[in-house]
Amino acid sequence: MYKNISEKDTERLHKLKENIEQARDSFLGYPVSKDFNYAELSSFLQYPINNLGDPFEDGTYKVQTHEMEKEVVAFFAKLFRAQPTDYWGYITNGGSESNLYGLYLARELYPKGMVYYSESTHYSVRKNIHLLNIPSIIIRSQKNGEIDYEDFENTVRMNRHKPAIVLTTFGTTMKEAKDDVSKIKGILKNLAIQDHYIHCDAALSGTYGAFMEPRIPFDFKDGADSISISGHKFIGSPIPSGVIITKRSNRDRIAKGISYIGSLDTTITGSRNGHSPLFLWYALKKLGVDGLRARYQKSLETAVYCENRLKEIGVNAWRNPNAITVVLPKTALEVKQKWQLATEGNVAHVICMPNVTKAQIDEFIYDMSQASTIEEEEFELDF
Repeated sequence: MYKNISEKDTERLHKLKENIEQARDSFLGYPVSKDFNYAELSSFLQYPINNLGDPFEDGTYKVQTHEMEKEVVAFFAKLFRAQPTDYWGYITNGGSESNLYGLYLARELYPKGMVYYSESTHYSVRKNIHLLNIPSIIIRSQKNGEIDYEDFENTVRMNRHKPAIVLTTFGTTMKEAKDDVSKIKGILKNLAIQDHYIHCDAALSGTYGAFMEPRIPFDFKDGADSISISGHKFIGSPIPSGVIITKRSNRDRIAKGISYIGSLDTTITGSRNGHSPLFLWYALKKLGVDGLRARYQKSLETAVYCENRLKEIGVNAWRNPNAITVVLPKTALEVKQKWQLATEGNVAHVICMPNVTKAQIDEFIYDMSQASTIEEEEFELDF
């Protein structure tokens, strides 16, 4: 029998909620949307929804949301210009699992392949390569965070006897730089490397990549073999999630039948969160393609505003083309802590997610100007 939770523990829960709410309302440094409302789906939390098995195959466990999951996959497959008759995918626990799946497929297709990825690639990639035990080479990045195509070509040329597995990034972690998949594809073609696989990690920017002007090549028509995005970032979700889209013909190479669940074993995890597909399905039904485009345009407008305001107070801020991420020098500690700014080396950033308002940017600019003044005064005194 369950007993009532103690008054002390109830108080702890109230305090936790207050802390989380306060933290939620004051971060600008991480790509997480918080302007969502899934109250209409709250009744589904009383069910043990488990999307085990392949979402495109019938299984024996029926407390699942496979139909919604397939619709989410179909939505992004179309957005990423996949072949209508040759696409497949599933909802993952996040970008790390999605990247792992792309690399796993590539390794199964080319067991003797060599992985190439830039120094700006997400940290999960190195871990995934270690887990899969694939040899790899790190490629230099340009100053803006984009892969150095010359270094890539020279490195691949020295290893052209091996199949090439390339991990491109469409929106790097710190600078939101985008690797051009068509350039990567062209280099592989010029070197006559027929056995190759390109996985595009598009965790943040892939969700709005189709709406960029001018367009930056990243999808299936541009040469990608698989693409991953995050669900909790630009769209927003109370539970971290990701989406992996690949070619069904490649998935078929690794599929294994499992009698226990009456389905195919084609995913990384066995039991899978069945609520995340429901959240994403609900959001996409409400937004649609036009809603996603408008969401991106709003973020872009805020990013331009943020960049200009920072420059007005003398901060050397900049953005990559089409980016909603504003890059700036690392800030004073009090500013970093208040606004939860991600910092790497001497670089920090503000990510203008759809929920970020110009009023928030104005408050951030004020804090930046005050901190800057204090630092200058302290520097003059010390000097």
